Amino acid sequence: MITEGPLTLDVSAGVALEARLALPAGATAGVVICHPHPLYGGDMDNALVLDVRDACHRAGLGTLRFNFRGTGRSTGRHDDGRGERDDVRAALAALRERLPATGTVALAGYSFGAAMAAAVAAAGEPLGGLALLAPPLVATGYRWGGPLTAVSGPALVVAGTVDEYCPVSALDELRAQWPKADVRMIEGADHFFGGHGALLIEALRAWAAAVAPGRG
Repeated sequence: MITEGPLTLDVSAGVALEARLALPAGATAGVVICHPHPLYGGDMDNALVLDVRDACHRAGLGTLRFNFRGTGRSTGRHDDGRGERDDVRAALAALRERLPATGTVALAGYSFGAAMAAAVAAAGEPLGGLALLAPPLVATGYRWGGPLTAVSGPALVVAGTVDEYCPVSALDELRAQWPKADVRMIEGADHFFGGHGALLIEALRAWAAAVAPGRG
């Protein structure tokens, strides 16, 4: 079991994020993990966030999970997906600082966290991988656009076929926009993947193994 330690991420005046960092000895790659919507109970201790963390640790990857501004012990206020993108960038920078100069940093997110991760990736942030779980494709306030030209590693998108926030039609459009992404639909799963965790974890483990140097 890889041990996590507390970390504070300074984003801007008045915004400091509560975080947990885990770096195995000799780690050269890691993943920043973004949690679901904080106004609906989402935080870095969400069960699916922990599933992502565990899949990454299994592959020997470091992880950094954090609470968005205004969540848990993070200061600041929720910013409807604007300032939260800066939170993601601050977490990526903090993880990069703790890896070798040639290290790989990937990004993963669930629901609102997936929207923030996708927006940062589509804006050109260099990433060694991207994993989006149940991205809220019909939430117009969190739309993103553009090809994933700066994502050099594996891109994974997983959603259920009965997810009201990520309908199959929207997922098909995303697949056409991102042809290199591994888009998986889990039959019968909703936005919370209840009862379908095994298939989700299988997909996460395969993605994490592909991100890990020498294991993809």
